[in-house]
Amino acid sequence: MPRLHVDLPLATGLEAALPAGAARHVQVLRLQPGERITLFDGGGCDWDAELLRIGRSEVRVRVGTAAAVDRELPLAVTLAVGMPANERMDWLVEKATELGAAAIQPLVCERAVLRLAGERAERRRAHWLGVAAAAAEQCGRARLPRIEPLQSLAGWCAASAAAPGAGFVLSLAPGARPFAEALCPAVRAGAPLRLLSGPEGGLSAAEDAAARAAGLQPVTLGGRVLRAETAPLAALALLAGLCG
Repeated sequence: MPRLHVDLPLATGLEAALPAGAARHVQVLRLQPGERITLFDGGGCDWDAELLRIGRSEVRVRVGTAAAVDRELPLAVTLAVGMPANERMDWLVEKATELGAAAIQPLVCERAVLRLAGERAERRRAHWLGVAAAAAEQCGRARLPRIEPLQSLAGWCAASAAAPGAGFVLSLAPGARPFAEALCPAVRAGAPLRLLSGPEGGLSAAEDAAARAAGLQPVTLGGRVLRAETAPLAALALLAGLCG
């Protein structure tokens, strides 16, 4: 049964037109009135729905009953990432959604290739929200990760210093602990977790020092230098494996 994300509040008995993206999906699949689909609005439930009318400009549905869906990680994980180039950032958002990230924070870093500001930054954020929604449709999540507005690394570190839970920064600098070793106490505590990963070229020495000063523990995934989009996903996969 097709499963579609819709950006509208769902309720039993609601009759409504599907948003354009979901409507196009129904039309492409050549579904017929009377067939049933699954909808979710990011609130934690899958909703049964019946197709009422399928036209060229509008697809109408009647929403049925809801079933709670819990495929979230037991602790909320925020990935703070120095943005890699366009397609790589799309891939990172897609896979981070599949792996259970609760939030993704794009950061402006000294060595970042992708430079965004103003209206262009908001357009990219809207695009990443769409990427996350499509990934949630595929993987069965009923909640979407938050895609936070673009922020400077310095600003994020300042806010992170006062945030609850544990924080880590992926680092190649001397003194970084193996991530799996540092992670176990945080997983047992069950508190929110923040993970900072740099852009292509990594964090500068000043940025690494600022992250440590904000209370982020330096951790490593080993001696290999991973791509900007690979490192945070490898760390998230490790975390997902530890906490289920």
